[in-house]
Amino acid sequence: MARVARAAKGVRRSAAARSRGQAARAARSRSGGLFDRFMAALPFTEEQWHRFFLWSILGAALAVLWAIASFAGVPELAREQIAGSASRAGFEVRKVSVSGTNRMDEQIVYERVLAEQDRPMPLVDLAEVRARLLELPWVKDARVSRQLPDTLKVDIVERVPHAVLKKPDRLVLVDAEGHELEPVSAAKAKGRLMIEGPGAARMVGDLDRLLAAAPALKPRIAAAEWVGNRRWNLTFETGQLLALPEGEAGPAALVRFAKMDGMHRLIGGRPVAIDMRVPDRAYLRCADGPCTGPVAVATEGS
Repeated sequence: MARVARAAKGVRRSAAARSRGQAARAARSRSGGLFDRFMAALPFTEEQWHRFFLWSILGAALAVLWAIASFAGVPELAREQIAGSASRAGFEVRKVSVSGTNRMDEQIVYERVLAEQDRPMPLVDLAEVRARLLELPWVKDARVSRQLPDTLKVDIVERVPHAVLKKPDRLVLVDAEGHELEPVSAAKAKGRLMIEGPGAARMVGDLDRLLAAAPALKPRIAAAEWVGNRRWNLTFETGQLLALPEGEAGPAALVRFAKMDGMHRLIGGRPVAIDMRVPDRAYLRCADGPCTGPVAVATEGS
């Protein structure tokens, strides 16, 4: 009887297994039906799908082959072979043509480009050559191009000297952006606007906007000092000093001084220093102390 009981359990297990198998086949049938309906809903034929999968497999295989070839150095080898053929055909750097150098030493440009001499044209990295040229103080921009078969053409855009920056140990030419160009002697600096003070170079643009407020005075200003990182002192060609307030009050004060000078001829007159830092006031100092007499009276009434 014990054997009969075990046989009954085996029958039940077999029936359960068949039930599970039927459920799995039904599930596969349902999922397959959903997939088939999804594929049928797409606007592609079966032939197009076959073609798509074929090209996908081919693309993946080519990508793998390219990765293997790159790792083995095949593309670089091919590039060198092409460059070598171009060089044998005369396509290599034998000449350098430079234009646009008016103030800077042209020889410095040649020195930066001569590293490319005798190099096959296809191997010349134009962007890298341009980057080397932009490191030169005088070069604002540079354009490098190939002029086949054997010439590298270099067009330089130079920076324009704008003022002279006075440093503790030397004088330096700067452009309108405060970019340092080269040291200059006192003789060559003569006649140029002299600027000084910590941070003065980066404030050249601010100084230009200030002087533009009174353009009639600009030719008469010999030097400008950036004081306390907040305001300007201007020195005229006569040696007289004009102290201006900081911020937006500076241009307004300069315009006010220009009107005073037009009325009372202060530039070249008795005052050695004019302080405009107090709104609506002008304090004048003469060689022997505070100015008195007609100059002071006229200024107070202006």
